[in-house]
Amino acid sequence: MLHRLLRGLLAAALGAAALLVPDASEARAAEVSGPGCDPLAPVECLLPFPNDWYTRPDPATDTGRRVSFGATTLPRATAGRTVDPTAWNRSDGFSPGSTLIAHVPGLDLAATGAAPITDIGRSLAPDAPVVLLDTRTGERWPYWAEPDSNATDPARRALLIHPARNFRDGHHYAVALRNLKDGAGRTVPAAEPFAAVAGKPLPAGHPLHARQHRLRPALKALRRAGVRSEGLNLAWDFTVASTQSLTGDLFTIRDDAFRRLGGRSPAFTVTGVTDFTAEQDPRIAREVTGRIEVPSYLDLPGGPPGSVLHRGRDGLPRRLPSNTQAATFRCEIPRAAFRAPSHPALYGHGLLGRRSEVGAGNVKAMAAEHDFTFCATDWIGMAEEDIPVVLGALADPNLFPAVPERSEQGMLNALFLARALIHSDGLTTDAAFRDADGRPLVDIRHGIGYDGNSQGGILGGALVAASSDIRRGVLGVTGMNYGLLLNRSADFAPFQQVLDLSYPDKLRQQIVLQLFQMVWDRGETNAYANHLTDRHQVLMHIAYGDHQVANAAADVEARTVDARLIAPALAPGRSPDTVPYWGIGTVTRDQLPHRGSVMTVWDSGTPSPPLSNTPPTGPGYGHDPHSDPRNSSAARQQKATFLTTGRVINVCGNTPCTAVPAS
Repeated sequence: MLHRLLRGLLAAALGAAALLVPDASEARAAEVSGPGCDPLAPVECLLPFPNDWYTRPDPATDTGRRVSFGATTLPRATAGRTVDPTAWNRSDGFSPGSTLIAHVPGLDLAATGAAPITDIGRSLAPDAPVVLLDTRTGERWPYWAEPDSNATDPARRALLIHPARNFRDGHHYAVALRNLKDGAGRTVPAAEPFAAVAGKPLPAGHPLHARQHRLRPALKALRRAGVRSEGLNLAWDFTVASTQSLTGDLFTIRDDAFRRLGGRSPAFTVTGVTDFTAEQDPRIAREVTGRIEVPSYLDLPGGPPGSVLHRGRDGLPRRLPSNTQAATFRCEIPRAAFRAPSHPALYGHGLLGRRSEVGAGNVKAMAAEHDFTFCATDWIGMAEEDIPVVLGALADPNLFPAVPERSEQGMLNALFLARALIHSDGLTTDAAFRDADGRPLVDIRHGIGYDGNSQGGILGGALVAASSDIRRGVLGVTGMNYGLLLNRSADFAPFQQVLDLSYPDKLRQQIVLQLFQMVWDRGETNAYANHLTDRHQVLMHIAYGDHQVANAAADVEARTVDARLIAPALAPGRSPDTVPYWGIGTVTRDQLPHRGSVMTVWDSGTPSPPLSNTPPTGPGYGHDPHSDPRNSSAARQQKATFLTTGRVINVCGNTPCTAVPAS
């Protein structure tokens, strides 16, 4: 059930947006093409996407290119406000998790033989009809292709091509669509502009001469890889943003803030201490609340919802003089800590939630069973107080940068909380974190762990990647890449109503989601995944058939971070895939304990998720297992051992891991 605040805000947003909806066909016709649009795909500006047609040379960037959307290129919402491309044009390439979007009238993917989500290995076949090629290495890239199942107009149905693992930061890719078929098995002809560009050299005065010149290197790279021009329906190329472009904002504010901090503990104030009797709470002995003082890099004093990063002339985040953020925290100290000092850990809350989630039953159980003190702060940017901004951004993309940029400040807040919790002059010096004899209740000698669920897993990977204090993180019921997740999540249904009013055309909606992801990258794991496990370990806990965080997104994450799958993950015949968990390395139970990053799948008996880009809603999909792993004592045992020792142990015997459906 939706939170009361969300219901009220949603009703207001829908009412306001409904007044602004013009005739959809008129709005679409006004923006199908225009100055700067790629002439290869005249049906819709920005297609195909992502696309180096919308970049320019820039020797100052790590990729040598920079995104260069024009002042009127980005699709406007029905409110009609032009979208300022500045936030997008800071990137030196596109998202490493980009879903490729094209429009091919009459396409039938089954007749074409394109690799579906159930047979990703087919994408690398020599004769695969869709080819993704890393032009730097010559490597073919795995993917799955699907039609947009949400399309309401078959004539404007998007072809979606999802990388099965994230593209490499800073690399350049060529895309080829070839030998495409319609439902009758007939070859789908190439659009006239592409046919001309892929054909004989065009004279200098021809309208498509420049496009032909720009595409020539990609076609040459494809030919070297055995993809001939004959049979091509469409080809294009794109550059993936560099690591610096993807992570630079967060790492800049982190480095500056900790440089200012020096070797000191962050300043803190304890605002409340509540001791519970065993009758009041048999697991938690004390709850402590307070706030941490954090430098704020947002553009408004105190960094309220809607703030974005304040930037200097060089485009890098800069702190406004004396601007600070009060990171309010809540800590749960277990009874076990009064017998032996507890292990410190941060907890990351769920979708648009609050720090109070650290008081949930499963977190208390983990604390009591394994002697953990969990502390949490609101993940601002994606916290309850940000709901109006999130809804507003779906109606006006000009507001969207506030979501990931305030989330980055939220990560800095969490990093400061972590430092304060384990610093020798930090929180444990306060009586709130000591027993009656003055003995510390938290053991600060061995660093700090992280445990987050749902949104706490999706954003938590970025936090772990940015931290020098957190060595290991549990990413519960996790995935990454909201551009992939949203269509597949039951949670997105209320927000989808706003998006439908803002962008009634489903083809354009897909473009908008990928544009959002380009900016969202900087505030969630998708941008950090290629290097997440260079210096950190993660344990991914996945609920099979999850209604809220799609298993497909978790699989992409596991491949990208090189997490090993504990095998067997599912009972024989349980997965609809030709090769279950294709491309994910395995560790068998007789190879446990294992030191490294691992994915454990927990099966509650829920039906397999849809094979389309739709959420698992309706009676056919049964119980939502999203909360089941965290409510399993075996899962908590595995998490605790991992966080304290770095070893992933076997807690399921010789069979796949199962979880009892939570009430």
